[in-house]
Amino acid sequence: MRKNTREIRIGDVAIGGSSPIAIQSMTNTKTEDAAATVEQILKLEQAGCEIIRCAVPTMEAAEALSEIKKRIHIPLVADIHFDYRLAIAAVEHGADKIRINPGNIGSEDRIRAVVDCCRERQVPIRVGVNSGSLEKHLIEKYGGVTAEGLVESALDKVAIIERMGYDNLVISIKSSDAVMCIRAHELIAERTDYPLHVGITESGTVYSGSVKSAVGIGAILYQGIGDTIRVSLTGDPVQEVYAAKLILKTLGLRKGGITVVSCPTCGRTRIDLISLASQVEEMVKDFDLDIKVAVMGCAVNGPGEAREADIGIAGGVGEGLLIKKGEIVKKMPEDELLPALREELLHWEA
Repeated sequence: MRKNTREIRIGDVAIGGSSPIAIQSMTNTKTEDAAATVEQILKLEQAGCEIIRCAVPTMEAAEALSEIKKRIHIPLVADIHFDYRLAIAAVEHGADKIRINPGNIGSEDRIRAVVDCCRERQVPIRVGVNSGSLEKHLIEKYGGVTAEGLVESALDKVAIIERMGYDNLVISIKSSDAVMCIRAHELIAERTDYPLHVGITESGTVYSGSVKSAVGIGAILYQGIGDTIRVSLTGDPVQEVYAAKLILKTLGLRKGGITVVSCPTCGRTRIDLISLASQVEEMVKDFDLDIKVAVMGCAVNGPGEAREADIGIAGGVGEGLLIKKGEIVKKMPEDELLPALREELLHWEA
């Protein structure tokens, strides 16, 4: 059961309330290079990204948002650090939301200038707090960087903006420590109804970062906490989107798209199952079918193991089986398994 949060609109995407959990990513191009940034965003859209964030470190980057916005189809969030003028410029050039930490924007006058600009255009503000930049007095108060300190810091920043009469807000509290992040979200969910952006920051490479994010984000979402997620990986941001979709599907929070299951291999395996499973996983990204595909390495146990899948393939010695609902449909040479599976998916009827 999801926690009840208020609904916030980011462009034409709603988060919070009864809205589905939205998948975000962030470009790693130079935002000043509008063409390269658009090219990457379009690939992310195709992968299933629903909200995109771009770094805005310069005025040129802020100005480039106008051109980028014309050529993409999902809401754009501007990520700002330190310079309040960049936040204002980003909003003026079409940002659908801005991400700031009021603690590093400067004086209240500067924060107010940003808030006034956002209020005028009804642009939401994501208030972001990171364990790596927790204030010294909170570190001293709690004896180190803690979940309690992160929550207090975030709510302090929210209060600053609320005192300025603006509550079109999203909260983000992130840490590279998954357990701390889980605890922080448990605490803040009890104290606010603002929608929460969930992620494990600096989580690592595609492999280690996906595992850490699955544990952290998964544990938070399982408790009904969270309204939008980003899997932060050191690599191609498209992989962030694939990982996020799989986390949501695994938790039953999203339907659609093919789920691939495959056996772990053993001494009975007589085909290159590792390569075959990887090829199947890559191939099914082209299909928008809500079915399960099994890839099994043993023609003896494969049909039984694949019984719960809609369709599957199982290998033998130089050959393999095409299986539907646990029943063997056809035997064929090993090199024909992948094309045969693809052909079945192209003509799939539920």
